[in-house]
Amino acid sequence: MPHYDVNSSAVAHARTLIEAGEVDTTTEWSDAAPSTDQENALVESDGYDAFGDWHLGIDPDGSEQTKGRYGFPYGDFSTVNRAALIHAKQRASQNDHDEIAAAADDLLQRLDDAAS
Repeated sequence: MPHYDVNSSAVAHARTLIEAGEVDTTTEWSDAAPSTDQENALVESDGYDAFGDWHLGIDPDGSEQTKGRYGFPYGDFSTVNRAALIHAKQRASQNDHDEIAAAADDLLQRLDDAAS
């Protein structure tokens, strides 16, 4: 797995969505995760920066203008998915991406606080 830095733009985007109530607390990530066609449609319409805003990790050595530059997705291009944050936190922890795990945990706490 490549080295990922925290994608601060994505974290800010997720916080804004959580504050606006644009969250999904019930759908399993395996059901909510965007398909390749949906990913490609977003990139085609809005570009790679918009795609990156849905991923907590960015590979600083990854090729720009590629989807592979981004990791740790947290939503379906419209809402923050609670299960995706849990998955991102677990995967980041397992692969020694402590800063990304901490960012996912912070977002998860914000989502849970907002939902209660």
